Amino acid sequence: MAQQKRDYYEALGVSRDASKDDIKKAYRRLARQHHPDVNPDDPDAEERFKEIAEAYAVLSSPERRAQYDRFGHDAPNAVGFGDFGFGLDDLISSFFGGFGGGRRERAVQRGADLRADVTLTLEEVLTGVDRPLTVRKLDYCEDCEGRGSTSPDAVETCSVCRGAGQVGRTQATIFGTFSSFATCPNCHGEGAMVREPCPTCRGEGRFAQESTITVSIPAGVNDGTRVRIAGQGEAGQRGSPPGDLYVFVSVRNHGVFHREKTELAVELSISFAQAALGATVEVPTLEGRAELKIPPGTQSGERLTVPGQGLPALRGGKRGNQHVFIKVRTPTKLTPRQRELLEQLAAEDGGVEVGTLQKENGLLSRVWHSIMGE
Repeated sequence: MAQQKRDYYEALGVSRDASKDDIKKAYRRLARQHHPDVNPDDPDAEERFKEIAEAYAVLSSPERRAQYDRFGHDAPNAVGFGDFGFGLDDLISSFFGGFGGGRRERAVQRGADLRADVTLTLEEVLTGVDRPLTVRKLDYCEDCEGRGSTSPDAVETCSVCRGAGQVGRTQATIFGTFSSFATCPNCHGEGAMVREPCPTCRGEGRFAQESTITVSIPAGVNDGTRVRIAGQGEAGQRGSPPGDLYVFVSVRNHGVFHREKTELAVELSISFAQAALGATVEVPTLEGRAELKIPPGTQSGERLTVPGQGLPALRGGKRGNQHVFIKVRTPTKLTPRQRELLEQLAAEDGGVEVGTLQKENGLLSRVWHSIMGE
């Protein structure tokens, strides 16, 4: 209902005595900010954009603005989104002339998406990292604010298509009257003609330049994770919304740890005496070292666990564990005293046991896959 609408000046954030150029600048800024393509995850973005576009439709027209200033939303022939007789795409097409163009197919055409690649260490996966990235891309020209001319008055509405970017043709046939549209040959679909091109961008409104941004990569990312940075792709032509930047993450293999999701694994070599008698040893972790108790009688291939020393889950939650796979070292060079003691042990040990021969695929990988349920 009309009484529920916000004041059009308030919607655009301008005063009631704002000039036509101020209204155009406010609309262009807000439309870029609230365009549905720039905010695909925001369900309210389309309604905000409709409100902004409707306010601009009224305040950019001297006749409608005069009626609105006098009667408010109850003005004769008041404009409402439903009164246009067409949908959001057509509304965007009609009003993107404030961006320097009005061609329907260009109005919803965002700038190109870009890709960047980042390689992280396991230590960076543990904590997350802010990584500066320098990207070379087409960006808005600051000198002309993306218009293509440093003078707003030098960007004129195309006299052929009157800012629509398209020209229509109506044809009568035996089946009825049909209308078709084609790109305007005068402005090439831009909806505007730049009479005094900006010397920096040569009238394009954008040019290739380097941009450095800081990308926040969360803790717990996996190899191949894609991080989307909204609005950091290439600028659209004539002020159309920018594309997005997609950062693809790869995780460098670690020289000590093996990773499986949030779990880490490491192989620890201990002496025969430590395995037989038990011991307290130090094991490496991503944050330093931790103490681990070796129970007496530990066998080669057994798995011990250091709780909470794995990696965090990407979507939050507690950290995984670090698994320690034991490998008992067999001494190859013995002192006379060591040989004497081992011979005494062998005499009391009672001989050997015979078991089924198993194919050896590597201690760490074989036991690791067993605990992961593979």
